[in-house]
Amino acid sequence: MTDHVTTHQAEEDARNETILIWVNGRIVPKSEAMVSVYDSGFMLGDGVWEGIRLYDGKWAFLDEHIERLFEAAKAIDLDIAMTPESVKSALLETQKANSMQTDAHARLMVTRGVKVRPFQHPSLSRSGPTMVIIMEHSRPKIPRPIRLATVPHMRGLPMTQDPKLNSHSKLNCILACIAAEKAGADEALMLDVHGFVNTTNACNFFIVRKGEVWTSTGDYCMNGITRQKVIDLCRANGIPVHERNFSLVDTYSADEAFLTGTFGAQTPVGEIDGRLIGTGQMGPVTERLRALYKDLVARCA
Repeated sequence: MTDHVTTHQAEEDARNETILIWVNGRIVPKSEAMVSVYDSGFMLGDGVWEGIRLYDGKWAFLDEHIERLFEAAKAIDLDIAMTPESVKSALLETQKANSMQTDAHARLMVTRGVKVRPFQHPSLSRSGPTMVIIMEHSRPKIPRPIRLATVPHMRGLPMTQDPKLNSHSKLNCILACIAAEKAGADEALMLDVHGFVNTTNACNFFIVRKGEVWTSTGDYCMNGITRQKVIDLCRANGIPVHERNFSLVDTYSADEAFLTGTFGAQTPVGEIDGRLIGTGQMGPVTERLRALYKDLVARCA
């Protein structure tokens, strides 16, 4: 199969060629948005980021995304050198400059900044952090349910690289994605260190069995904001939900499967390792959760 799609596939939008990007306090045209080759993020993947979605003039769950950004920065001992409120102001300034009101996606990136020499030690980053906000017109366009392939790459233990960090160092997930595509799938299904089903290379993963929603324990996956919203929606609307260990055997025989993420919200999965999941189309529980999430965004974003 060569007709690959991704969970971040969007409609083509010519306006993205003329977007304005926030770089260290300046809003500049896309063609002028650059950082140094000595930047810690470019050189070593030393940084953290957040993806945030704009719906009808409001950034969905903005406070939670900003809180997670600052928590990640603190975890890697990176001083953002801005307050949460000033980061929000920069986001809104960029939104205004681009005249965006809905169906936009922002990527906030913070690195340890420019190094004085091209080596690893963080003390070589002496000029303060680099911060960039890229904001694009972005309407999801996924023509069919996603196909997944299980790969040998794992989401590891916290003492290696904690999977809860939205870090710039994504090579493990990129290699997983490459392995899945080589196997003819769209994205990778990754197991945890104990062999239980965990997450994909880009999103959190859920299955539905006999009307019950299952997802991993959360010990080895990104602490996804959309993931948590889905769990909360299940609990608030009488849908049984379990954060638990489960195997590929449980997964292959599931009635439905779907992914969660800021960009695609809830993306149906039609096939895993060549096995059809349910009917291969979006199932009724996934469809209901998509409707509940859309209503939540309208009320709470």
